[in-house]
Amino acid sequence: MSHKTKLFTTIAIGVLALVLQFVFHLNIAAQVIVTLMGSVISLTMLIEMIKTLRAGKYGVDILAITAIVATLAISEYWASLMILVMLTGGDALEDYAQHKAGSELKSLLDNTPSTAHRFDGDKLTDITIEDVHIDDHLLVKPGEVVPVDGIILNGESTLDESSLTGESRPIDRRAGDDVMSGAVNGDSALTIQATKAAADSQYQKIVALVKESEARPAHFVRLADRYAVPFTLVAYLIAGLAWTISGDPHRFAEVLVVASPCPLILAAPVALVSGMSRASRNGIIVKTGTVIEKLANAKTVAFDKTGTITRGVLAVDQVTPVADISAAHLLRAAASAEQQSNHILARSLVKSTRRDKLLPTDHIVETTGAGVTAQVGGETIRVGKADFAEAPASAQVDGTAVYISINGTYAGMITFNDQLRPEAAATIADLHTLGVNHVMMLTGDKKETAQAIADEVGIDDLQAECLPQDKIDMLNGLPDDQRPSVMVGDGVNDAPSLAVADVGIAMGAHGSTAASESADMVILKDDLGRVTRAVRISRDTMKVAKQSVLLGIFICTALMLVASVGVIPALFGAMLQEVIDTVSILWALRARHGKSLAPSDANHQSHHQALSKAGNALGE
Repeated sequence: MSHKTKLFTTIAIGVLALVLQFVFHLNIAAQVIVTLMGSVISLTMLIEMIKTLRAGKYGVDILAITAIVATLAISEYWASLMILVMLTGGDALEDYAQHKAGSELKSLLDNTPSTAHRFDGDKLTDITIEDVHIDDHLLVKPGEVVPVDGIILNGESTLDESSLTGESRPIDRRAGDDVMSGAVNGDSALTIQATKAAADSQYQKIVALVKESEARPAHFVRLADRYAVPFTLVAYLIAGLAWTISGDPHRFAEVLVVASPCPLILAAPVALVSGMSRASRNGIIVKTGTVIEKLANAKTVAFDKTGTITRGVLAVDQVTPVADISAAHLLRAAASAEQQSNHILARSLVKSTRRDKLLPTDHIVETTGAGVTAQVGGETIRVGKADFAEAPASAQVDGTAVYISINGTYAGMITFNDQLRPEAAATIADLHTLGVNHVMMLTGDKKETAQAIADEVGIDDLQAECLPQDKIDMLNGLPDDQRPSVMVGDGVNDAPSLAVADVGIAMGAHGSTAASESADMVILKDDLGRVTRAVRISRDTMKVAKQSVLLGIFICTALMLVASVGVIPALFGAMLQEVIDTVSILWALRARHGKSLAPSDANHQSHHQALSKAGNALGE
């Protein structure tokens, strides 16, 4: 029987008892049916409590059982009825609060794509997404959910990715752009090529994380029970003294009525689910309430470098032409020649230049392991290794670069590097502001390269040239005063470290499946600033959770002291307990609310917009 059904049944029996006593004056009949109902519910609660104790947990259900039995024993059956309404109503209200608090998490499940439109030659066939294979060509109609991860072949549209990234602003996508399953297409049809099967696509991974987060219990619920153990002893002490001093057994029942533990049982889990819901709205999936508790108290945050502090993709760094050629012309010529190549550096070149600025090419010849030759705007362009472009030894560099010749004459070079995330330095600064004084970078890169990045973003402790086992050893070796520890990473090699840290945070937008599965928290938006946002949300949530528990304890304790002198009748005390329950739960629901952007996050967003405008200007 659901909590809602129990509530309605209790109310119905209460109404029947009222009619029997005050309409038909059958007082005994009213007392009997309330007593029977109270006895049955007390028995079911006792059985549930025994099961809980056997599972190694403990709580304060015994207080509620004692209050029901005590009021029935002294014939205060209307007070007993109020306690029953309070208990069943509190459970029903908890269900409602958790449903409201988890609405953003559950909305992911409501939009799970189930079918796809696949091109079989010129024919379009509807299939289940489980039948989609990598490289299949699929049609995504206007308003439909993208079924699997892929790349756009034809079309241009505006997509809503809010359920994936937490970003409310629609995103423009065109041919060559990646699309994630779960994104909602706009007004134009798109043809995409599947790059992942359904089970490996972004949306299905998120749904799996959501189901896991709902299935696993939160540690702080047990912590609330620990608060309640001394509270239970205090309640029995006050009730026993009130009975002993007054000689009136009614005092015992009156004290226990207002000592009902519902605020303690309900407040903490409602606050934690609310905090997880708030995190989900901000593009952060939290797997358990334990994660929120640990992250709120984090003392050390460790970052991987490649793909975490940096973007993890090679981008154009410097364009170095010979004296009589402009940098813009050299970059445009090289990108135009490479626009049909699948080489990673070719893709970076093309990405650095707006597609409508690329020049038409023909007579393209790609020499494996050397470079590309193409006719671009009447000129013969060669892009590739130094000897392929006939670059002099004095022009060659040790880093990643391509060399360009125009009409057989060396024209310059273009270098690439793994660019620092623009929000990285601000993220580290925010962590220091939040009191995290030990920020580490654990990387397998060489010390010289890693040190330059660490100095630029403000890392406290750099550990370079690390193997995965080295990262694990360093995290395990942290002293107690530097725990809980947090590890932030994105690659397959980060998965063991994410599992070992007290809190593992995966950059899941472009990260590996292994990293996301081993992490306790997954950031869906490709934004490192979400790490500090997660810390703020966790601290706000724990603050509200503790406030809710303590609020219930203090109000109940005050009412017990008042009831011990006999000024709160049992029936009125039961009504007051309903008010306490409502106040505690509503206070806990405060954890669900909060600004989507912290001040520093707003600065990050403005910085991203400024960089985007600057990039567009360079592309022109």
